[in-house]
Amino acid sequence: MSGYPPLAERMRPQNLDDYIGQKHLVGEGAVLRKMIDRKVISSIILWGPPGVGKTTLARIISKTLERPFYVLSAINSGVKDVREAIDKARKSRFFSSPSPILFIDEIHRFSKSQQDSLLGAVEEGVVTLIGATTENPSFEVISPLLSRCQVYVLKALDKEDLLDLVNRVLTKDVLLKDKKVTVEEDNALLRYSGGDARKMLNILELVTNAEISKDEIIINDELVTNNLQQNPAQYDKNGEMHYDIISAFIKSIRGSDPDAAVYWLARMVEGGEDPKFIARRLIISASEDIGLANPNALLLASNCFDAINKVGWPESRIILSQTTIYLATSPKSNSAYMAINDAQALVKQTGNLPVPLHLRNAPTKLMKELNYGKQYKYSHDYPNNFAAQDFMPDEVKKQRLYKPQNNAQEVKIDERMKFLWKDHK
Repeated sequence: MSGYPPLAERMRPQNLDDYIGQKHLVGEGAVLRKMIDRKVISSIILWGPPGVGKTTLARIISKTLERPFYVLSAINSGVKDVREAIDKARKSRFFSSPSPILFIDEIHRFSKSQQDSLLGAVEEGVVTLIGATTENPSFEVISPLLSRCQVYVLKALDKEDLLDLVNRVLTKDVLLKDKKVTVEEDNALLRYSGGDARKMLNILELVTNAEISKDEIIINDELVTNNLQQNPAQYDKNGEMHYDIISAFIKSIRGSDPDAAVYWLARMVEGGEDPKFIARRLIISASEDIGLANPNALLLASNCFDAINKVGWPESRIILSQTTIYLATSPKSNSAYMAINDAQALVKQTGNLPVPLHLRNAPTKLMKELNYGKQYKYSHDYPNNFAAQDFMPDEVKKQRLYKPQNNAQEVKIDERMKFLWKDHK
């Protein structure tokens, strides 16, 4: 197969008609489709998981609008590269011609100074920015730049999209269309691809390359699984195992197995995973799985996120390891997680119940006359800084949403709550 580009590149769509998925954005009558058809586009940020077509969509937009297309990768570009690209864009414009498109892949990896260097060019219309990110731009893109861009959310491809992609590969790819390839089972293909078109194409290429000498290639779950297991290096931040690895990591922490947790951490570190992604998952686990059994877990996880931003790589791996082991060896409780789930379910069931009068704010004379805030007891005026009163609407005041679990920390919480509320609840 030498001499040919990878399958993912061979199958890259060249126009919207060949583009798979994201119908909410580029389907007939959708918002981005209308702008592209009118050949008018503003600066945008495409936010979505890996392999859903962010780069491809940017290229299609540039090609359709017939504009110069400049590409920067946030991984290996600095402020100097940004300024050089902007200078090229400025020189390529003639009179009232539309601005060139500057595409920045993984824009969330740009530092504040790098993002600042874009502001003037975007604001003046020297370039039309298209940024691609797998991270929430609200957290990773500076506010002045974010305010000048429209954010569009791309979704993971569904089963129908992925199977459509498989069919296109087997009927249109220059190397595979003349081979006899049968997809007998697709469960493993779909599971390992995880809604990622690039993953799906990489898996297909791996499997078909392994079987290319055969007259007929029959793709089934066993063939896919065996080939992936024989190629463990397939995991990387965009690789087939991405979601399986992070799932194993979190479940090992939840299961109090520090050895397994550090092993899966090492798999991600060796695969080039973004350390901030790992740190975010640790913060979530600290609340979801450990919670009130050890409140310090959330503090350590939050400090871990801050520390890796200060220290950098590769030393951050030690900070991630320390936090991972601490969480894995901590007592576990999901009481906070269950409480908010139950509370949301109660809100959906009962609707917008009125706030009891004694809990309402009374900033005006009229509100006071209507008894807003009347009979409210200020807790600090009472023994133990506690005054028994109803804080829930009457319709749901008997509901118990927080249920302490059987660990040392929450046993103390439970005892205190029972002591305070013994005559009221």
